Amino acid sequence: MAKREMKESVRMDAVIGTVPDYTIGDGYKETATYTVGRSAAGAARDHGSAPAAFYAPKKRRSRVLLGIYAFTKRTFDIVSSLLFLVVFSWLYLVLAVLVKCGDGGKVFYFHERVGKNGKTIRIPKFRTMKPNADKLADMLTPEQLEQYKREYKIDNDPRITRIGKFLRRTSLDELPQIWSIFIGQLSVVGPRPLMREEVEEKYGRDADRLLSVKPGLIGYWASHGRSNCTYESGERQKMELYYVDNRSVGLDIKIIFKTMIGVLKKEGAQ
Repeated sequence: MAKREMKESVRMDAVIGTVPDYTIGDGYKETATYTVGRSAAGAARDHGSAPAAFYAPKKRRSRVLLGIYAFTKRTFDIVSSLLFLVVFSWLYLVLAVLVKCGDGGKVFYFHERVGKNGKTIRIPKFRTMKPNADKLADMLTPEQLEQYKREYKIDNDPRITRIGKFLRRTSLDELPQIWSIFIGQLSVVGPRPLMREEVEEKYGRDADRLLSVKPGLIGYWASHGRSNCTYESGERQKMELYYVDNRSVGLDIKIIFKTMIGVLKKEGAQ
């Protein structure tokens, strides 16, 4: 991830107690000044949200342009997902057999996530964890449990199966989500689909902003930071919200190519 320089200038209004002005030098986008209108007490952090200075500036675009972008994106989602399902149907069969033969358990794992506008969706993955992996207290050390509560992921997760490690390292465990793209629950590119408590805890007042767009199979955070950018530092929130505010065909194309390169180099996956 390229170096970025961040500068924050805060003007305190002694009369009304607000922090209206921020100037941010952001490595992801050109320097911009904008108003955020929040209380001085909540300037540093607001109920789990990323620090105020991490908010990237919005691009002002007309509804017509956003409508054209949405139509183009949905068309691409349908065509690309259908083509992929047809061409790589043999790969789905091979991976299903490998997962089944690994420990005799279920091939797919369905998990609930929050979709666009807060709608609950169930998205599939090839199962990568051992049976009863949801019993965290029985399978994790106190340190691992603390990391899971903090980041919703674990380094060297002991619950992952042998074939599961391969599937995660190559991101093949997420191939069943291509079907979710085809039926419109996900998009090819978008913020990572999250659990409801994860959205509420980590994004706070910005939850509605995050959920204003459809989550994606791949995204800005997943392609540019992933394991190296955490909730605790606020970097993950910043990157996901940056995409929401600056999404475009050009940015989507960059994310797709960045993801392809990352997968080939096996960067950032766990």
